[in-house]
Amino acid sequence: MSEGQDSRIALVTGGYGGLGTAICKAFARDGYKVVSSYRSPERKAHAVEWQQEMAADGLEVGLVCMDVSDPESCRSGANELLEEYGRLDVLVNNAGITRDAVMKKMSVEQWHDVIHTNLDSVFNVTHPFLNRMLEQGFGRIVNISSVNGQKGQFGQVNYSAAKAGIHGFTKALAQEVARKGITVNTVSPGYAATDMVMSVSEEVREKIVAQIPVGRLAEPEEVARVVRFLADDESAFITGADYSINGGMHMH
Repeated sequence: MSEGQDSRIALVTGGYGGLGTAICKAFARDGYKVVSSYRSPERKAHAVEWQQEMAADGLEVGLVCMDVSDPESCRSGANELLEEYGRLDVLVNNAGITRDAVMKKMSVEQWHDVIHTNLDSVFNVTHPFLNRMLEQGFGRIVNISSVNGQKGQFGQVNYSAAKAGIHGFTKALAQEVARKGITVNTVSPGYAATDMVMSVSEEVREKIVAQIPVGRLAEPEEVARVVRFLADDESAFITGADYSINGGMHMH
């Protein structure tokens, strides 16, 4: 870690999910002050329980209420975070959901829920922090996409569209802020051994693994390592890029 990075502030949206937790740990262990968002007051107890589990591991993580699909909630949460910490150096847009169905059976609600939570969120969360990063002359924005945004996936027109859109956002914003010390990159994981993936039946999981040339699921820590690398002070020349972490499942 470069000198001065121990005072960096990092926000990870949806930080207490499987991948989010690994990302939060990677930053916290490197001395960053880490904050995770949680969706609503009803979710606070769950978020606090996770925060206590992190503390038991010796990792201090802050919390901020921020419904990533709601622009007003994001503005309010951003103001609260900036008031408390004074700055934001690293933003990891990680929050996401699935509402899978084949197109002919997909409801308008299933489409909108995924687009709002997975794609609109990247704008909603980034927008209220961008001016502060521009004033600072420093920022690292890492957007979590998916292998299914790169190659498409049966039963996921909503998810694949949202995740593909994330990289379009990344490439455009990267050009706008390149001269201001801010980098914007995408990380596109394949299937990782998170609770969500491990909860599917073993038969389905075996079919997934059979499609992965390295013959296994990713460990969440392997994805977190790349996110952490892109956030480093010394990764200043990498911007507008999309890093695939999929074990060879899709190459492009």
